[in-house]
Amino acid sequence: MSSEYDLTIIGGGPVGMFAAFYAGMRNARVQLLESLPTLGGQVQAMYPEKMIHDIAGYSAIKGSDLVKQLEKQMGEFPIDVSLSSAVTNVSGQMGDFTVTTAQGATSHTKAIIIATGSGAFEPRRLAVENAADFEGRQLFYHIPSLEQFKDQTVLVAGGGDSAIDMALMLEPVAKQVYIMHRRNRFRGMEHSVDLLKASTVTIKTPYLIKALAPTADGQLGLTMKEVRGTAEEQLAVDALIVNYGFIADNKVIRGWDVAPTMSNQCFAVDTEMNTDVAGITAIGDTVTYPGKLGLIASGFGEAPNAVNQLMMRLYPERRSPLHSTTLFEKNGR
Repeated sequence: MSSEYDLTIIGGGPVGMFAAFYAGMRNARVQLLESLPTLGGQVQAMYPEKMIHDIAGYSAIKGSDLVKQLEKQMGEFPIDVSLSSAVTNVSGQMGDFTVTTAQGATSHTKAIIIATGSGAFEPRRLAVENAADFEGRQLFYHIPSLEQFKDQTVLVAGGGDSAIDMALMLEPVAKQVYIMHRRNRFRGMEHSVDLLKASTVTIKTPYLIKALAPTADGQLGLTMKEVRGTAEEQLAVDALIVNYGFIADNKVIRGWDVAPTMSNQCFAVDTEMNTDVAGITAIGDTVTYPGKLGLIASGFGEAPNAVNQLMMRLYPERRSPLHSTTLFEKNGR
């Protein structure tokens, strides 16, 4: 089947979802293509229990709850959503692009918004020889549910915002929480670090995990080695959560017939979020420009910019609205 759309949004993370909603407000015919089997991107796949603090109107909102709210918001408009639909090729030109997915389905669209984040991703795994033996049982790379760690002794390995957030989320649930970082100073936001230091979480720095071994009573035994030192420390935990970030790649886009130029996994865009291919814009973590911040809030601001400028080029006779209220009134909502 072949469909005709004004805008095709590639990537169903929070930024892509908001772009689809805003395009619906502009009366655009929209499809959203997501390579994963669920919406929400990395937030849903890796950090569903993480509290997010950079969303206007929420002092904090859990990742999975944010995705639910965005999905509800998208439901205001007839947006065609296709999951498990990785885009393998884009050909054509502005006004007549052909989009092909891994299943061989094709659709036609006048313009494209890329919101793929950092691309296909997987967590950076623990570099210990037998780590895979414990993965999914006592070694985890994200927190699917806080309740699974209830009354357990847990160590979080990592020093960024996500690792600190995980440790603080686990504090009221687990029996004991440790956080281990290879440096004495954490890389998280100052306020988060202050909360961590004021909490009951036990801080272990500067250490790295040297070895893993099962204990006689079924726990996971950790050997931690001091960085640039000789000291070693033993610790038995029920669960180890490693948060060393993730490895991501947008290399599939390089193989498109019509592919915007990439540099260090990102697209350079102008102030209207245009790539160097007419009719293809990019937003969110997949773009770079002077002053770019890697925040969901930044992507939420980029989405209306990309949608509006594309709609102005596709339909110059339409007057661009100034306020969202105007859009809803025009749509009879």
